[in-house]
Amino acid sequence: VQLVESGGGLVQAGGSLRLSCAASGRTFSSLSMGWFRQAPGKEREFVAAISWSSGRTYYSDFVKGRFTISRDNAKNTVFLQMNSLKPEDTAVYYCAAFFRLGVYSSSYYAAENEYDYWGQGTQVTVSS
Repeated sequence: VQLVESGGGLVQAGGSLRLSCAASGRTFSSLSMGWFRQAPGKEREFVAAISWSSGRTYYSDFVKGRFTISRDNAKNTVFLQMNSLKPEDTAVYYCAAFFRLGVYSSSYYAAENEYDYWGQGTQVTVSS
């Protein structure tokens, strides 16, 4: 599975960006998809995820109400709509995926080591 992110850039605080992640190499509808981010000098952290089956979504507490993850199976793409951006959202954002046909807990989707495939990342910079 190949994942390619796009849509990052520089935005002022309070602004919005929409990240996209295009997947290839496997039936997209069978992939659970996630977004993680890594700020300079920090560990990579979970942002949001969407399941392969029901399309159920999961979010970290620090983005709830501001970010929305969605998927378009016809376009093999997952999106992360980011609104009300803050300087602390500045990071490299990574798209990730795994292929396991089950139902899992929210903590499972937030676990970086459960993901088998990763994109190269896209930089998001939020200026104050």
